[in-house]
Amino acid sequence: MTDPSRPTQAIRLGVDIGGTFTDVVLEVGASSYSTKVLTTYAAPENAIIDGMHQVCGKAGITPGDIGQIIHGTTLATNALIERRGAKTALITTEGFRDVIEMRTESRFEQYDLNLELPEPLLPRHMRYTVPGRIDASGAELVPLTKEQIAPVVEKIAAAGYDSVAVGLIHSYLNPAHEQRVREVLAEQMPDAMVSISSEVSPQMREYERFNTVVANAYIKPLMKSYLGRLKGRLADEGVTCNVFLMHSGGGIISLENAADFPVRLVESGPAGGAVFAAHIAARYGLDKVLSFDMGGTTAKICLIKNQTPKTSRVFEVARTYRFKKGSGMPISIPVIDMVEIGAGGGSLAHVDAMQQIRVGPESAGSEPGPACYGRGGERPAVTDADLVLGKLDPDNFAGGSIQLTRSNSEAALQTVLGDPLAMDAQTAAFGLAEVVDENMANAARVHAVENGEDLSDYTMIAFGGAAPLHAGRLCEKLGIDRCLVPPGAGVGSAIGFLRAPFSFEANRSIYMTLDAFDAGAIKTLLSELQQEATAFVRNCDAHSDILSEFKVYMRYKGQGWEIPITLTEAQAMAPDAATFQRLFEAEYAKLFSRTVEGLDVEITVWSVNATTPPAAVDPVAEAERRSPATRHATRALYDPAQAEAVEAAVVLRDGMEAGHSVAGPAIVTEDETTIIVPASRTALRQPDGCIDLRVKG
Repeated sequence: MTDPSRPTQAIRLGVDIGGTFTDVVLEVGASSYSTKVLTTYAAPENAIIDGMHQVCGKAGITPGDIGQIIHGTTLATNALIERRGAKTALITTEGFRDVIEMRTESRFEQYDLNLELPEPLLPRHMRYTVPGRIDASGAELVPLTKEQIAPVVEKIAAAGYDSVAVGLIHSYLNPAHEQRVREVLAEQMPDAMVSISSEVSPQMREYERFNTVVANAYIKPLMKSYLGRLKGRLADEGVTCNVFLMHSGGGIISLENAADFPVRLVESGPAGGAVFAAHIAARYGLDKVLSFDMGGTTAKICLIKNQTPKTSRVFEVARTYRFKKGSGMPISIPVIDMVEIGAGGGSLAHVDAMQQIRVGPESAGSEPGPACYGRGGERPAVTDADLVLGKLDPDNFAGGSIQLTRSNSEAALQTVLGDPLAMDAQTAAFGLAEVVDENMANAARVHAVENGEDLSDYTMIAFGGAAPLHAGRLCEKLGIDRCLVPPGAGVGSAIGFLRAPFSFEANRSIYMTLDAFDAGAIKTLLSELQQEATAFVRNCDAHSDILSEFKVYMRYKGQGWEIPITLTEAQAMAPDAATFQRLFEAEYAKLFSRTVEGLDVEITVWSVNATTPPAAVDPVAEAERRSPATRHATRALYDPAQAEAVEAAVVLRDGMEAGHSVAGPAIVTEDETTIIVPASRTALRQPDGCIDLRVKG
């Protein structure tokens, strides 16, 4: 029954659609209610409505009481990976039709003589050209008239395209030609959706920019249709509040902006997880954190320094070659920088030609799911291995909503892995789990090395339905002494959505050297970007203060890539060449241990991120170990460090109070996940509900 005394604005819903589960979190004041439901691929909004009713029932409210909904989804990512977007055409400048197919000169696997490059999102016959030319300074070299554009648009209209991407050379400096093409498209194809690169990604490097605008156009009809259906279904349920979307940069934008720029949603779910981890890091005063998010389909690893996730302005989606950098589709939008590998609870295992166990990137998803789900899956997934190794309780998986069948897991493991490799099902499960854990550990090591970090100084924060099952073993492999598993870890990304600020980053590529530094032009440019970013945030929040974060991307002349330099607002509004030089050299020396004498410095990209202030964080007064937790039961658990099954204590997380501890080997259970405490670790419950895993002694 609804309590009329509750303020509606204090009731917020976070929803994360993943490849296997849809996570729903409802916050009513200081209370939180959550659930996990299987993702419904044909109509993803059905899982949201189902989950919403479940948490509203737990809280004793009606959907109409919800004051705000924040949503993140992998739908955009999956549409790009699975190539199931709209029928899309690209209009580009004459001579540049094949840019997205020629890629760059980089070879992502140097010694593979049979290397096959990924196919472009659009084949050649779906790419069209127009005359006209803008030069590298933004001046018009060759005019482009509506009469020249019209015949091209006629061909596109006759072919029945649903969406059109427009990417012309140097349009990030002068968008006039792209805008003219859009005008003709609006006149001749009023029902088609149009994306232009000067709005989607106004940055230099045509390969990345063209790919980004093509991706935006490719998924725009799908996402617009989905968001429209979702809004309608929510209205039918009596929900009248605003719906916001999490974007890849770690902030929130309006539903309307998300529908226009859906490419910004490509990493929205993982971004929510990074925000969640950063919030926990702030509460514990941790400056070096490794965020580990493992769900049903993928695992994501992110470095968080000084309670802020590392960000980037380019990332890759749909990597095709062992998740190697360079083998995917580059998307140039602001994004939280993380490494993602195909290692989730649903990731499927097989034996390769070298008689080695390989896991992922193919996933069982929620349909049919791992073999133990009993939905027709016949190949072993990570969840099957976890079940056979004793990590999971078959009667209480996902709060008892899904019954697991151990015999199905054993049969799949034996048939696919055990028989070819002459081992029993338990050994096959151990091999599968070790391969997954080592893959994730290697990904974390490489990511740390690329960023010049030593992980032994870091604390891991583990969340996602599968991460607490593997986090302890991962810490052993990486030499990390401490791991925090927050309350609500199984739905961490959805909680992260509720912690994220409203934000939007505007950027633009304008080339300038410090030798030709133009302070007036810089101030004007950064002011324009500040106004643009602020306008997007005001669409979501009309009253809060808005902070501006200024960055410039700089490099020595002749170098191929830039490093980000952060400016204060005072430095941005009163730009000075000496200050820019000093900041650049300090950051360059930090990364490469030296600077280069005698070379001019270039600025290529200018960026302003407008954001509402972060919510206040209550610090945690950490508990001392005072008494052992009550054992609920014991269970046989396979210990990979000892290579044998051991008897492990089973403890209920809800039964642990602050200061209660349990020594490994142990299993801490809850509805949405299970925490495995290795024999090398002890688990302690902190006052805020975090389970704190540390090395014994």
